Amino acid sequence: MQFFSTRTKLIFILSLILLSGFFITNVISYRASKRQIHSSIVESSLPLARDNVYSEIQRDLTRPIFVSSLMANDTFLKDWVTGGEKQIRQIIRYLTEIQEKYGFFSSFFVSDISQNYYHYKGILKQIHPDDSHDVWYYNFKNKHVEYDLDVDTNEAEQNHLTIFINHRLTADNGKFLGVVGVGLDFDRVASLLDDYKTRYNRNIYMVSSDGVIQIHTDKSKILTTSIFKEPGLKNIARDILAAKNEPAFFEYDDAGSNHILLTSRFVEELDWYLLVEQDETLALKSIQTTFMHNFFISLGITFITILFAILVINYFQKKLETMATTDKLTKAFNRREFERRFHYYTSANRRETMNMSIILLDIDFLKELNDTLGHLAGDRVISGIAHLAGQTIRDNDMLVRWGGDEFVILTFTDTNKAVSIARRLQKAIHDHDFLVSPPGGGEKQVVSISCGIAGYLADDTLDTLLARADNALYKAKHKGRNCIVAAGPTPKDNG
Repeated sequence: MQFFSTRTKLIFILSLILLSGFFITNVISYRASKRQIHSSIVESSLPLARDNVYSEIQRDLTRPIFVSSLMANDTFLKDWVTGGEKQIRQIIRYLTEIQEKYGFFSSFFVSDISQNYYHYKGILKQIHPDDSHDVWYYNFKNKHVEYDLDVDTNEAEQNHLTIFINHRLTADNGKFLGVVGVGLDFDRVASLLDDYKTRYNRNIYMVSSDGVIQIHTDKSKILTTSIFKEPGLKNIARDILAAKNEPAFFEYDDAGSNHILLTSRFVEELDWYLLVEQDETLALKSIQTTFMHNFFISLGITFITILFAILVINYFQKKLETMATTDKLTKAFNRREFERRFHYYTSANRRETMNMSIILLDIDFLKELNDTLGHLAGDRVISGIAHLAGQTIRDNDMLVRWGGDEFVILTFTDTNKAVSIARRLQKAIHDHDFLVSPPGGGEKQVVSISCGIAGYLADDTLDTLLARADNALYKAKHKGRNCIVAAGPTPKDNG
């Protein structure tokens, strides 16, 4: 039982080492991969995506700014306004040519003199400070800026959401004449952002200097959502808007507990901020999947290794147990194992006395056989008798090699039945051909045994039991060998 306990501890320690080794290796590998991915996103992929989008936005959005600037400096337009805004067809044709030539969604001019809103389709309306749709005009006029961008509904196009580029028109003497500009279809701009999002696998949007979202693929957030109110993002909103001079990098956790990496860049021409986000949680899913695959593969390898170790340990345990408890030549139990089992069967905690006998047998004239035919022949006889004894006794009986030519049979029966077992063994030995003949031929050597039998008594120790059996064996040899003697009252001795 002690060996089994040691084996269990060994297997447990081996399992713990293997599982710990695989787990620690995978965790270290996962953390290294996580750091590498984080570093790659922060230092390479995210800034590259931001700068590429920035360049494309400049190309797509600064062009209408440039066109509106040309319109604001067009002498024709200035002369037409200062000339009294006569011949409406001229301004309509002018706006139509701008709209068609550059493919804008809209082109317009609002006169500060006549309050007319000129559109490429004609005069749309007259603006008025009390009209909520015209508030943009008066706000822009009071800003005293050269141009700005405004996301609003377009009355001329069924209130379609439009990005207007408003540019100030002034006379040569600096007098404010009105606002000229073009409009971009918001859906087209949103599709550009959606294209960027698909191409770069990033979330891309733009916010104004006060943090209000101006362009987003989700229309519901436009002009209604501020980064100061978005979960997680609100904690870094001020820092984002403070980073005007150079691109900046930030991190936050959104409402879904996803870790977001964000980079921003101020677009001076638009007075907006370009924000490019990447969900690091999604980026890490691949290595998390790899980690789980590696972990379960490692777990499988560990269990296979442990199973193999158990098989090997059990194999060598049986080998060691066999070596520790059996005789090498005869494969019978040795004296140590016999003593251990005897003490177990006769221990004080057993409730009743065992019905048990021992047969102490000795091979007759083995020394003479060894001297005549050699020790190999003697070993052949010893192992042959052990084999016959093993076939003669019952499964729960025990065959023990006690000495060189002596065996002990521990049988769980009374002395009368033990005598019967000894007689059967004696006959089997007599009938068996041990292939032992003198050198040069001649009559085969006869092999026989003498047996001393003693039954176990309640106050017996191993020594007292063996002493009685040995005394009976001595009597059997004194009678001329090849006979059986039982200690105590027994049937007639077989001589």
